[in-house]
Amino acid sequence: MWTVKQVSERTGVSIRTLHHYDAIGLLRPTQTTEAGYRLYDVQALERLQCILLFRELKFPLKEIKNILDSPSFDREQALEQQITLLCMQKERIEALLDLARGIQKIGVNTLDFSAFDTTKLDEYAQQAKATWGTTEAYREFEQKAEGRTRAQELAIGGRLMDIFRQLGEVRQQAPDSPEAQALVAALRAFITEHYYTCTPEILRSLGEMYAAGGSMTENIDHAGGEGTASFACQAIAAYCRSL
Repeated sequence: MWTVKQVSERTGVSIRTLHHYDAIGLLRPTQTTEAGYRLYDVQALERLQCILLFRELKFPLKEIKNILDSPSFDREQALEQQITLLCMQKERIEALLDLARGIQKIGVNTLDFSAFDTTKLDEYAQQAKATWGTTEAYREFEQKAEGRTRAQELAIGGRLMDIFRQLGEVRQQAPDSPEAQALVAALRAFITEHYYTCTPEILRSLGEMYAAGGSMTENIDHAGGEGTASFACQAIAAYCRSL
């Protein structure tokens, strides 16, 4: 057993931070003495390692708690995905270093911003979070998807893309136009019926993901024409503001 002070000295995590983790239920002490001292065992320190790795990957504390407390959490799988994410971060940092050194040596000859692109990293992080099944929405998705054939999944996906095709047809209108808002409402209802309960918070997050770049943006723009993903994001934001 280690006291909170010893854990702080061993890990570099401040005592104040450890107290905060306890207060929000993220890292409880293994036991508390009659005198009120927090004590941590090996399992608690292993959990702290997981927390710190997720923090390095910029995961919010609430999300980390959901991940670690999920019945479906697989520590080995999570560690493997954390390693992949950290390697991707390392590659990005190396690319930024190469860019900075190049500017230092020869100046800026071409305005190359590719080293700042985090699309692939963000996409992988989203996929990793989904596989951990950290949210009620994902568990609901698993239940609704259970028993579906590949053909059924493709048919549902095609109908989803059809809504984006219709959004593309009205993308020259204002995002808060009646036509656009009706299609956002249809999109929300479709997601709720076939995937998971699409709350305003989830819908808003989906809208941001649609326009964030990468394969999702490309697929939506392919269905509805260039700019459809961005328009969908704006229309969804307007819809959520009206609720």
